Amino acid sequence: MINTLTIRTVINVYDHANELPADEQELLVKAKAACASAYAPYSGFHVGAAILLDDGTIVTGSNQENLAYPSGLCAERTAIYYTGANYAGRIIKKIAVAAYKPAAAQFMPANPCGACRQAMVEYENKQEQQIKIILAGENDKIYVADSIEALLPLQFKAKHLGIVNSPQ
Repeated sequence: MINTLTIRTVINVYDHANELPADEQELLVKAKAACASAYAPYSGFHVGAAILLDDGTIVTGSNQENLAYPSGLCAERTAIYYTGANYAGRIIKKIAVAAYKPAAAQFMPANPCGACRQAMVEYENKQEQQIKIILAGENDKIYVADSIEALLPLQFKAKHLGIVNSPQ
């Protein structure tokens, strides 16, 4: 017998960032600015992330590469782990991600890798509140999902390891 699992993901697409609420526009500007601090001599792909906390604090991060792949770290994980280490107990409300390719002198689509999706959804589960994600896309389009789970619907959870009393 075959069963079917239907997964529905809703992602809102905006033609321009100016269609977003002011706080999300600011977060996207901060994510784009964070691209400038990326260390990406190997890929030439500069990624920035900006996180909005429940008290209005904005935390940024950028990708940090290393010649010994995979020793580097993506912008999303840099930002979210810094937040977890330095703002323990704060609720992450939103995260914006942008990518810039200096060789092309333009912003590129910024879709988090699988490891980043898993790291972000860990914090969403830990805080038991959704984290809205705002992704810069090509041709000024912006992609917005109300939850990281929209990007990782079949996520790995602590219950899969048989861990009891976990935040998930």
